[in-house]
Parts: sequence; C-alpha cells; structure tokens
Amino acid sequence: MSRRLVNITLDNLDDLPRRCRRCVFWELDPVSRDRAVEDGDPDLEKEAWISSTLLEWGSCGKIVYVDNAPAGFVLYAPPLYVPRSVAFPTSPVSADAVLLMTAHILPEFTGGGLGRMLVQGVAKDLTRRAVKAIEAFGDLKGEEGGCMVPADYLLSVGFKTVRPHHRYPRLRLELKSALSWREDVEVALERLLGSMTPEGALRPV
Repeated sequence: MSRRLVNITLDNLDDLPRRCRRCVFWELDPVSRDRAVEDGDPDLEKEAWISSTLLEWGSCGKIVYVDNAPAGFVLYAPPLYVPRSVAFPTSPVSADAVLLMTAHILPEFTGGGLGRMLVQGVAKDLTRRAVKAIEAFGDLKGEEGGCMVPADYLLSVGFKTVRPHHRYPRLRLELKSALSWREDVEVALERLLGSMTPEGALRPV
C-alpha cells in the first residue's frame, strides 16, 4: 500500500471531500460565509482563498493519498489569512504562530497512521519556513460534521493548552525545539510529536 503526501493546489483541490470542498467556514468571516452559501458559490470562494494564499504566503494545505485515492487533508495558514480566527472566545492566535484550521481523515482510512503523516507534514513544512509554532482552536465536544479538530486529538499529538475554554480552548505546538536539534528534521519531529492516537478522533465531515 503506497502512501504519499502532497501540497494542496488548484489542480487537486477537487480531491477534497465534496462537503469540505464547498466549506468556507475558516476562509470567510461569518457574514461573508453566509452570503456565499446563500449565493450558491462557496466552491468559488474556496478556490479564490486557496489561490490567493498560495500566491501571497505559500503552501497552505496537504492531501494524503493511499494507492492514489485521496484519504485525508489538512489546511493551515497565518491568522491574517483566516477571518474566522478572530471569532473565537480564545482569540487571537499568537503573532508567531500559524493556525491549523482543520484536518480530516476519511472514515475508511482511519487507524492507519495518516493523521500522523498530516501533522508531521505540516510541522516539517513550517519548520523549514522558520515558523515558531502551530496553534489551533480545539473543539472539546468534537461534534461530527464540524470544521474543527477535536481538542483531545490535538492534545494527543503534542499540543498544549495556552488559553483554556469550556468549549474552544486554544492549543499550541512549539516548533523551536525541532529547529535546535542537530539531527535530521524527521527524527526531531518524531521526538517532538511522539506517538499519536488513532485517527478516529478526526471525525467524518
């Protein structure tokens, strides 16, 4: 079984699950999101966000394939590019961090270590770009169909709570230790992230 991790581009954006492909929860502020949904063009808004973020900042997501079938994805960007990030009670995201927006593994591919691949892929990318940390708004309820990563999953992969909340704590994963180690970056990230729990925590969308 072959597994590969690639950057999200306009060419493979349609490999995201249909609901996720049309979702602009993170990419637009709440008012603009509602307007896009009413107008029936969230697909175009998603494509426009990916395009502008790629041009202005660079890689902002990854897709993992298993035997050439899309099995999961992750999206991330500086908070400046994520309007929804200011709408949480635990905002704002730290100035030195990139926001992990959402992550999803298709149910038929859970339990195979793909969640680990996605998180490590993001960490490796951002480490090379001299980013100090990854932050995320966790969901303590972890409801199915949501656009957020369950808080317990984030904690299990090395994130630490920096601002508690009864529903949406803000969590942080420091990358500076990975930068300071002399070993190969993959070995460093193995130490940083440690063992991860089954990807079942990334609930189906």
